[in-house]
Amino acid sequence: MKKDPIWLQKKLVNPEHLEKKIREIREQKKTIATLNGSFDLLHAGHLYIIHQASLQADVLFVALNSDDSIRKYKGENRPIVSLEHRLEMMAALEFVDFVTWFEETDPRSFLSKAAPDVHVNGAEYGMDCVEAAVVRQCGGRLHLVDRIASLSTSAIVDRIRACG
Repeated sequence: MKKDPIWLQKKLVNPEHLEKKIREIREQKKTIATLNGSFDLLHAGHLYIIHQASLQADVLFVALNSDDSIRKYKGENRPIVSLEHRLEMMAALEFVDFVTWFEETDPRSFLSKAAPDVHVNGAEYGMDCVEAAVVRQCGGRLHLVDRIASLSTSAIVDRIRACG
């Protein structure tokens, strides 16, 4: 059986232990930022929004969609990279403090447990995104980050396909 890399062991939070980890962070009087997504084929656009999210609070929690949840909203050919490897890559980033995952197609259940001070999202989703009500109900705010043109996983996949 493969042992998780040390950087993943330090940062991985099983969803069952999320609320306990959040309490520990709150007891330290630290603020929490959250960011979620599939982060399939990690690229420079992802790094930009993740870094921007890390600047919004003392601690950054990144929540990844599970493979099954991605298939439900992106189709049977996705994800390209499995959850196991996406978690490893996310945890390897210096500015990510903790990483977890969720099975639903949207992060509202995760956010209600995390109760972030700030939830970061792409500007393309707007202030009325699906996460907005839960974040505000928990006393948090939204921080929107502009997308870097041409840097989306779908655009990258299309360019790879065009190379044939």
